[in-house]
Amino acid sequence: MKEETMVDKEYDISFFEKFLSLWVILGIITGIVMGALFPGVAEFLDTLSVEGVNIPIAVLLFGMMYPIMVQIDFSEVKNAVKAPRPVLLTLIVNWGIKPFTMLFFSWLFMRVIFAPFLPYDMAGEYMAGMILLGIAPCTAMVLVWSFLAKGFMGLTLVLVALNSLTMLVLYAPLGNFLLGVAEMPMPFMTIFLSIILYVGVSLVAGYISRIKLIKSRGKEWYDRVFLKDMGTISKVSLLVTLVYLFMLQGGVLLSDPIVVLLIAVPLIIQTLFVFGLGYKAAEIIGLSYDEAAPAAMIGASNHFEVAIATAVTLFGLRSGAALATVVGVLIEVPLMLFLVKLCLRTRNRFKIQSRREKMSKV
Repeated sequence: MKEETMVDKEYDISFFEKFLSLWVILGIITGIVMGALFPGVAEFLDTLSVEGVNIPIAVLLFGMMYPIMVQIDFSEVKNAVKAPRPVLLTLIVNWGIKPFTMLFFSWLFMRVIFAPFLPYDMAGEYMAGMILLGIAPCTAMVLVWSFLAKGFMGLTLVLVALNSLTMLVLYAPLGNFLLGVAEMPMPFMTIFLSIILYVGVSLVAGYISRIKLIKSRGKEWYDRVFLKDMGTISKVSLLVTLVYLFMLQGGVLLSDPIVVLLIAVPLIIQTLFVFGLGYKAAEIIGLSYDEAAPAAMIGASNHFEVAIATAVTLFGLRSGAALATVVGVLIEVPLMLFLVKLCLRTRNRFKIQSRREKMSKV
């Protein structure tokens, strides 16, 4: 109980995170302008690849992933048995429902509703990017959303840890299957190796760093000093990555900006649908509000770092898949802030007593 209360008090949203939507927009504008003014720079950076892996992107993606991994207390996973219902709800929604609803909405809009306005091949790439978003539940920013919604941060840490580990096992086979259904097949090993490279390496590095530093410097130093700027480092790496991507993707936006809107529509619908499903299910099965908020939000939001990394690795920096994942970043922050406010306004629908209060009486 003491540790969970401490997490609630210490985790705070920074000025940088609070206005992340603005920084994302500025990053996109910067990338488009730089791409137009200095087209040779992006072309040169695109040539810095080894065995199909772009070195600048690899460095930036590690900069996004590592700060996330060092914040996960993997010892919290064992505490999941104390709250089996929200854990099971999240796992079912994230891995049994969400990937398939994303496949459906992406197919419905890209292959049916918007089909007259999009080239068939590009529509397939946009679908692929959306699918890669749909099979990557959020394991970073959900900490921010849960905090703002006054969720149970101890439980949020458990959900983050479990979904990070589950993603290592299920992301590749699900991606391989769903991309095949979407007529954008990719070899299983290609997806698996991209996940190992961008998630597995940072996960192992984060775990080792956490163990070694806590042992040598102590938990208080680790939490208050080492982790202090990790969230900012991850977001700065994300923004630099966006600048880089839009240096290459900017031409698409300038020539046909309606594409961004067409991609955003199914992504917004998917987010609202998955959140509503998880939130209502949490109410039906009798979860308290501070359990329901993080359980629903972790499914609604996406691990866009992994999705961007995988899309870039599989389809390339200039691909429609990469563009779709970047659009996912653009819409996610304002959309999730809207869902935070929705949670706070509807919290009275749940039990007044929070899970933390229950635990304190045990």
